[in-house]
Amino acid sequence: MGILVALLVLSVLIFFHELGHFTAARFFGVQVDVFSIGFGKKLYSKTIGKTQWSLSLIPLGGYVKMKGQDDTDPTKVSYDSDSYNSKKPWQRIIILLAGPFANFLLAFLLYFAIANLGVPKLLPVVGEANKESPAFQAGLLKDDKILFIQGKAISYWEEVGESINASSGDVTMVVARQGQLLTLTLTPKVIEDKNIFGEPITRRIIGISPSGKQTTVVFGFIDGVVYAWDETKKASLLILQSLEKLITGVVGTDKLGGIITIVDVTAQASASGILALFFFTALISVNLGVLNLMPIPALDGGHIMFNLYEILTGRTASEKAMTYITMVGWALLASLMVLGLYNDINRLIGGN
Repeated sequence: MGILVALLVLSVLIFFHELGHFTAARFFGVQVDVFSIGFGKKLYSKTIGKTQWSLSLIPLGGYVKMKGQDDTDPTKVSYDSDSYNSKKPWQRIIILLAGPFANFLLAFLLYFAIANLGVPKLLPVVGEANKESPAFQAGLLKDDKILFIQGKAISYWEEVGESINASSGDVTMVVARQGQLLTLTLTPKVIEDKNIFGEPITRRIIGISPSGKQTTVVFGFIDGVVYAWDETKKASLLILQSLEKLITGVVGTDKLGGIITIVDVTAQASASGILALFFFTALISVNLGVLNLMPIPALDGGHIMFNLYEILTGRTASEKAMTYITMVGWALLASLMVLGLYNDINRLIGGN
C-alpha cells in the first residue's frame, strides 16, 4: 500500500510540474502535442483538442511536448505561429519557469494545509537535566517550564536551543515551577558537534532534554500563509545547501539517493500519517523545482540558459552546439540517475 501511495505522490508532483508548463504554453498560444505522466508504453491516452493526454507504463517522470520543441532532437524546430520556437525568448523563459514554479506553489499549498491541520510542537518543559551540566548546577529541575531566555518569550522547545546558541556569555532564564516564577543564571557549555552535512561546528548547550509534552498549533489564515512561505523558503535553502555540499565534496556522492530511496521514504511517511506525508511531499516538490532550475541542458534551467544567451547576444546558439550540449546534459542526467540507483541498491544490500 505504501508503495502505491509513493507512486501516486510522484505522479501528482510530476503532474503539477508539467501542468505549469502546459498552462504557460497555452497562455502564449503554443500548441501542446503531448501531456504525459510517465514514460514508455502508453497505458491510456485521450486526445482533447490538439493535445494527447497520456498515462504511461513507467511512472518515474513525465513531459509536455510542445510544437517545435524536442529534447531528444534539438534540431527539430518549427516556426509556425503556434510553435514554441516562434515565441520571444522572454516568453519561452516564462513557459520554462512555470514548471518549477508549480512545484514551489504545490509545496506552499501543502505547508498551508499542514498549518491548518495543526503542527505538533514540543513544549519547553524540562524532562531531564544532566548531572554536572550548566542547567543542573544552576538549579534547573525536571518539569520546570522555560518561559523566557534573555528576555525573549519561549513558546516551544525548538526555541530553547536557538536562543541559547544565539546568546553570548551567561544566560538568564525565567522558569515556572509549581506555580512560582524563578530566575536562573546559567553559563552554557561550548561543545564540538556536527551539522546535518557532517561539518564540524561549535554549539552552546546547557544539558537538558525535553519532557516530551507537546501541543498542536493550528494557524489562522494569515499566520498559515506566513508559515507556508517560511517553510517553502527553508526547504528551498536546504536543497540548495545540499547541492552546494555535494558539488564541493563536503557530502559524498554515496549519499545521493535515487528513485528507490524516494519511494521507500515516501511509503514510510505515508505510514506515519497525513502530516508526515504532506511534509515529505512538500520537500520533494521543492526538490523537484530546485533541481529543474539547474543550468543543465535537457532540464528547464538549461533551456533557460539558451534563451538568456539569445536575449544577451541577439542570436540563437548553433544547432551543432545545442545538439552537443544537450547530449552532454542527457549523459550527465543519466549518470546521476545510475549513481542514485547504485547507491539505493547498495544501501538495500548493505542494510544501511
